[in-house]
Amino acid sequence: MNSLGVLMGGAWGSGVNLYMTTAGLGIAHRMGWLTLPGSMETLANPLVIGIAILLYAVEFVADKIPFVDSAWDTVHTFIRPVGGMALGYMAMADVGPAIQYPVAILTGSIALDSHLTKATARAAINTSPEPFSNSVASVTEDASVFGVMYLIIKHPIIAAILVILFVLFSIWFLKTMFRFIKKIFGKSGAKPPETQQQAVNS
Repeated sequence: MNSLGVLMGGAWGSGVNLYMTTAGLGIAHRMGWLTLPGSMETLANPLVIGIAILLYAVEFVADKIPFVDSAWDTVHTFIRPVGGMALGYMAMADVGPAIQYPVAILTGSIALDSHLTKATARAAINTSPEPFSNSVASVTEDASVFGVMYLIIKHPIIAAILVILFVLFSIWFLKTMFRFIKKIFGKSGAKPPETQQQAVNS
């Protein structure tokens, strides 16, 4: 049950903030708050924790600047899901490739889902002219990852259930945002009625 919480909660956290999740899991293992499965104990290496904290500090600043946050998210579209896959692959190191690969695909998919939800929400927030909403959203995301880290340690089953509920919500959210964006671009590309009538008359 502990491994299930680590896998699903860690995968979700990786999609939102990979570096905070990596550092958090590594510190938790090092402090004895939880036991990471498989070869995930590598995350407890002081060098790995140090690099993760450094990168988190960079992301902490970049994530609060309008449009810089979206550029950062775009780059991390290829990084966060791979990080999620790596967590699943390392967690199943003791059971062999037959289990490692499916679990890695699952955790990578969860990380991709949470990343796309975050990136889409932040892109929508950037349409607002005021800069404060970015900071509020960034702090909220970090607090959410911290909360999931706490649940992984104390209540792993609750962490897993919340991730499942989030994935279900994100499917609805992403579909809604896709329709909204498609509608906006559809309107911007449509000809005005007068232009359409002139085209018919000609």
